[in-house]
Order: sequence, then C-alpha cells, then structure tokens
Amino acid sequence: MRPDLARLLLLGLIAAAMNLYLQLLLLTVSGWVNRHQQSVIEYLQAENRALRQQLGPKRIRWTDAQRRMLAEKARAVGRAALAELGPVVTPDTLLRWYRNLVAAKYDGSKKRGPGRQPTKQSIADLVVSMAQSNPTWGYTRIRGALHNLGHDIARNTVKRILLERGLEPAPERGKHTSWKTFLRSHMGAIAGADFFTVEVLRPFALVRYFVFFVIDIESRRVHIAGITNQPSRAWMKQIARNVTDCADGFLRGTRYLILDRDPLYTREFRSMLADAGVNILRLPSRSPKLKSAGAGRAR
Repeated sequence: MRPDLARLLLLGLIAAAMNLYLQLLLLTVSGWVNRHQQSVIEYLQAENRALRQQLGPKRIRWTDAQRRMLAEKARAVGRAALAELGPVVTPDTLLRWYRNLVAAKYDGSKKRGPGRQPTKQSIADLVVSMAQSNPTWGYTRIRGALHNLGHDIARNTVKRILLERGLEPAPERGKHTSWKTFLRSHMGAIAGADFFTVEVLRPFALVRYFVFFVIDIESRRVHIAGITNQPSRAWMKQIARNVTDCADGFLRGTRYLILDRDPLYTREFRSMLADAGVNILRLPSRSPKLKSAGAGRAR
C-alpha cells in the first residue's frame, strides 16, 4: 500500500473515532442537562403545590408588573406545558393576561378626545372665506363648493362654523355686518377714542381736567391726545390736526375711529378726521352698557 494512501486512511479513521466520541459526549451532556432541568421542574412543581397549600383559598394580589412578567413567560411555555407545571395562576388566567397585554399595546382610546374630531382650521377658514366673498351663498351652496374641492363636510358643520365666526345666513349676510365681524375684519385699521376726567388740587380750588385719549384696538396701545380743563371747539380742532398729522399722527394708517355721541365731537372735528381718511363710527345713543364687540351693527 502506498504511504500517502495509508496516511489518508489513518486520518479518516481518527476523524471517525473523534466524531463518534463527540456524539457520545454530547448525548451524555444533553442527558445530564435534561435530567437536571427535569429535577428543577419537579422541584418547582412541588414548591408551587406547597405554596398553594399554604395559601389555601386566599387570593394573591398581583401587581401589573408581575402580571406582565408572568404573561410573557406563559406565552412562551404554552397551555399544555403550563397545565403540567401546575402554576399558582391557572393557564387560562395567564393567557388572558397575555391577551390583555397585547390589547393594551394597540389601545388608542386614551389618545382620543370626547366627541367627533374638530374640523381642520384650513377648512374652517375656507368656509368663512367663501361666505364672505359670496354673501348670497347659503349653507348648502357652500357645502357643494367644498365638495367640488374635495372637502366633504356636513351642512350643519358649515352652519356651526359661520355662526361661531359671527356670520349670519344668506341673504341676511349680505345686508349688514355685525360689530364682532366688523372689528375682526378691520382689527389692524380701527381705533377708539374717549374722555376721562382727573381732579387736580390747585392752590385755591379742585379743578377738573378732561383727558382725551385714543387706543389702537389691535395693539391696545394708548395715546394721550390732549389734556385741558376747558375743552372747546377750537381745542378739539387742534386735537384733530395732531392725531392726523402726516408725520407723527397717532391715527396715521387708521381707517375707522369709534366715538360715542359726546357733543365735544363737533361737526368740524369729525369733518377734519374724514378729510384725513378716517371714517367715524358713532355708537348708538342711550346705551350705557354698550359693548363694542357685540352691540349694534355697522351699516
């Protein structure tokens, strides 16, 4: 026999013997591990039986973390194996805990608010824009126009949006505008004016001074236009010149000025403001509790 062939044959016999030895070793180790695991399982079963005997009819109070841990382990073991183990908790209860754990993962009820989802702000703005641009359109007509644009909302939703914005139904919407809508539409170009009095102690008497002020509705910025103890027609004309001055007048860029019906707002005073591009909005007479955002209408 050739030496190299004999060497290869010898190596094959050695490899076969080592493979058989490894298989026997693995069988021995796996058998020992199985016997050890079976001993551990039998001990745990005996311990569980002893614990149940100690507990008797007493109910165990499990925490949420303990239920979660037992449910995850029980799912991997299975119902049949759990029945053989004899756990403290029944297999049905353990698997029910697991189902509740899965259901809680996909439970989105806590993220939902009560009632329907609110209408998107962009759609609500579109409804208001359509109503303002088309005063003769009713709720159904606006709903149809929105449907053509791919927005399907109910007629009552259109009605609710317009009522919340202070817009009346057609055809009343095209006839007049409420103060609330008027103020919101012209918030950046509207101001209000009024008087208040201050009592000043002079050397020989208590003198009442009249303070005329103007307030910008949007920014709430207040400007003291003039102070005098004897308001007159000439003084009011000078106030009109000051507040409408093209360089530093407080009413520059203002289109509307809200005034009450005080006789100090003379015809000359109102005319000078009108010549400067400021429209006068006079409040209704005999209305001591008037609120500028809700009373009357701007014709």
